[in-house]
Amino acid sequence: MTPAWIVCAWPPVLWQVDIAPHLRLVHLGTRVLHYGDDACLCSGQTLWGEASNDRSAGVAWDWIEVEEGVLAIADPLGLVTNLKLLDSHGKALSDFQVAVHLNGLVHALPWQTEVQRALHHHDA
Repeated sequence: MTPAWIVCAWPPVLWQVDIAPHLRLVHLGTRVLHYGDDACLCSGQTLWGEASNDRSAGVAWDWIEVEEGVLAIADPLGLVTNLKLLDSHGKALSDFQVAVHLNGLVHALPWQTEVQRALHHHDA
């Protein structure tokens, strides 16, 4: 899998928030980290992106297994992206505003299903 944090090195993509919900992000990969014995819960990173001819946007984040089968974003303010979100006037949003919009995008994705798939593959 491509390291999730590589998205920070991708060229920046300007995106107005009224358009951002129309991003078609697809699962690019999930890394499972397992420390300790079988009783330990897993964690990892996942990477989602959209590619087109003129841009390539991505979002990545750490996830944790809270209990077996229950997944959560490790740090909702720690999502990384190459998206530069703008308001309707073209002004850059604050870090807090960006976090709110990115969390909305992430929560609309089937990311937990993809992480569960990676966990099952990891256990096999």
